[in-house]
Amino acid sequence: MLKEIRPAIVLLLALTLLTGLAYPLAMTALAGVIFPKQAQGSLIEKDGQVIGSALIGQQFTEDKYFHGRPSATTAADPEDSSKTVSAPYNAVNSAGSNLGPTNKVLIDRVTADVDRLKAENPSAPVPVDLVTTSASGLDPDISPEAALFQVPRVAKARGLSEQRLQQLVRDHSQGRLAGLLGEPRVNVLALNLALDAAK
Repeated sequence: MLKEIRPAIVLLLALTLLTGLAYPLAMTALAGVIFPKQAQGSLIEKDGQVIGSALIGQQFTEDKYFHGRPSATTAADPEDSSKTVSAPYNAVNSAGSNLGPTNKVLIDRVTADVDRLKAENPSAPVPVDLVTTSASGLDPDISPEAALFQVPRVAKARGLSEQRLQQLVRDHSQGRLAGLLGEPRVNVLALNLALDAAK
């Protein structure tokens, strides 16, 4: 019986070592050589210190900054581990809210966000990505329209001209990949860093 089972065990061990160890290590090493920045998490540094990643959003709440999409990620409640609390852009718990379009909690949140944004800029329609979360809850990008919608608030808070901020948004807008894939977008962290650097 060992004679029949031995080839299966040897093959299992060989394939486990090959596909479970050798291949992942080789791909990690190759990615580190070909795409070193991406392999290390697309980290963004300021003054030699890591302040974020181009792949994970951050929460900006001050009027002088552009705000990203809402995030539905949560974390364990420090006071009661059986419950969760809102923890925007929590990469440990990447997920959407799973609330359906008829869920009252979702409707109330979106309605409140739309009302707040309309008060902020009554002359423009509210872009959908400023009131809806992404599937991961970590999206670092917003549409150029969402960034332009926020220009009056940021301009007022910073004492800058709206035309200058509109140009800054256009300068940091990225088109579709190869002109076909994805949507035009603006990385909120990169835009806010450029805003801080603007004189």
